[in-house]
Amino acid sequence: MDILRQNAALQFEEELENLKKQDTGAVPTGWQMSPLSVVTYLMGGTLKNKFEVTPKYIGNRRLMEIAVATLTTDRALLLYGIPGTGKSWVSEHLTAAITGDPSLLIQGTAGTGEEAIRYGWNYAKLLAEGPTEGALVETPMMRGMKQGKIVRIEELTRISADVQDTLITILSEKIMPIPELSAEVQAVKGFNVIATANNRDKGVNDLSSALKRRFNTVILPVPNTPEEEINIVQTRVASQMKALELPAELPGLEDIKRVVQIFRELRNGVTEDGRTKLKTPSSTVSTAEAISVVNSGLSLAAHFGNGKLSAHDMASGLVGAIVKDPVQDTVVWNEYLETVVKTREDWKDIYRACKEITF
Repeated sequence: MDILRQNAALQFEEELENLKKQDTGAVPTGWQMSPLSVVTYLMGGTLKNKFEVTPKYIGNRRLMEIAVATLTTDRALLLYGIPGTGKSWVSEHLTAAITGDPSLLIQGTAGTGEEAIRYGWNYAKLLAEGPTEGALVETPMMRGMKQGKIVRIEELTRISADVQDTLITILSEKIMPIPELSAEVQAVKGFNVIATANNRDKGVNDLSSALKRRFNTVILPVPNTPEEEINIVQTRVASQMKALELPAELPGLEDIKRVVQIFRELRNGVTEDGRTKLKTPSSTVSTAEAISVVNSGLSLAAHFGNGKLSAHDMASGLVGAIVKDPVQDTVVWNEYLETVVKTREDWKDIYRACKEITF
């Protein structure tokens, strides 16, 4: 059976196995490799046997060292930043490297209830037997505590504040009380939590000060330089093209450079040369969105074009990523097209293609 998207542990199984074989560092209880090897897996490098480990995170190595060091303590880890900075990506790869099982996931939404974090009940059994262990429905959190593994919580700030606070006892005391059974689940060594959160989207719920104290926060920034962002987009696009088996050519460096430059200029509110100030759109115009624009263009080129990415293929993705508010963002985008894109001689194709679908 062809899997649409393999988890990180399966996708990079060969790299993880080589790292474990070459590992000579101290391995914490419940981990499958040393903290230094986990950072090597994230940042990439060449092992003693000449095996090449591909970088999963392109950025400041010290941030990854702090994140990994946090997970060796009794503190949980909070990856914080604007949407599209790779929080979920880093969370999954951290868990794959440390425990080999990134599947213990709780997705935070406005509708996430306490039973999604603590435990639920099989109501048919509950009515027939009453509150028994057999009627209990384990959550990823409960399994992680019992098995000594890391549990991931995505979009923690999407969860309502009263439900968030159910984590306080789990993170501070490392137990999960089950009052209905007069019992509790005690966490096995190796258990910890990685949460991701952002403060830019609508519907964000701030963490209480009591919960914040249970986390060590690592802020993942947007890429510092254009070169860094271009490298991220190139790497992720190539990886996703392979996974999706798109019958298209890899995009040229110039195509990716243009998308990244457009996103950086709109994000920063100024052109690359610093001469022209720009209005910023309501969307985050993040690196993740840039990757999506290129992937969308490649899909159009593969199935409705000649297999080679063109400005026409990228235009719809660009407009869709930037114009989220049909009133405010359309003004921002049209102004950018007329004052910046139109004036660049080698961007005429992008200008024409975008104007065709922008009103």
